[in-house]
Amino acid sequence: KNTARWMPGADLTATLSEVFAQSPADGGAVGFVMSQLTRARLPIFWVQDRLSAKEAGVPYLPGVGRPFVMVHLSRPDEVLTAMEEGLRAGGLAAVVGEVWGAPSSLDFTATRRLVLRAEAIGVACWLIRRGATPDLSAARNRWRVASLPSALHAHDPLAPGDARWRVDLFRSRFADPGIWVARYDRAADRVDFTAAVPDRVLAEAARTSGRIAGA
Repeated sequence: KNTARWMPGADLTATLSEVFAQSPADGGAVGFVMSQLTRARLPIFWVQDRLSAKEAGVPYLPGVGRPFVMVHLSRPDEVLTAMEEGLRAGGLAAVVGEVWGAPSSLDFTATRRLVLRAEAIGVACWLIRRGATPDLSAARNRWRVASLPSALHAHDPLAPGDARWRVDLFRSRFADPGIWVARYDRAADRVDFTAAVPDRVLAEAARTSGRIAGA
């Protein structure tokens, strides 16, 4: 398929998904995750470790127009524990965590626990990674995200339009890997994906680099 259209909050996200920022300071990963969050009035539980907040800043969640619970913690292991506790407590629309680097506490077992809890209650769980490269993980969907210039504004050529990102789904249990230009349609509250190159080229590149099998 050359194009795909996924509504925010789709079943594809009702599990643990990892998003790797193209560069540590790129805000595209946060924007992409926000675009995927459901508009349900249940709160979204967002947890940051100290380095993520210090190096990349704190997202301005009140401006998103949905209820949030924001928690800042010192260490990555505390973030993972808080995410698991949030999933265990229930009553949330989504759980999002931000972890800097590749701490030893963020291993296959920790991600597996998040997968099982998220899927047991059908809640989206997102883990934003900065300053890290993909290693062993149980996450069902694994993305690389980079910011692109916004789309043209429909009524004002000098104003920013819809947000856009280059997204690389390099591993997924539910969908074929691919690279897309993703655009958040604010009026329709959805994300439209347009393939950047033909799928067979992406698949061959992925096989050559070993990203699908070794991610």
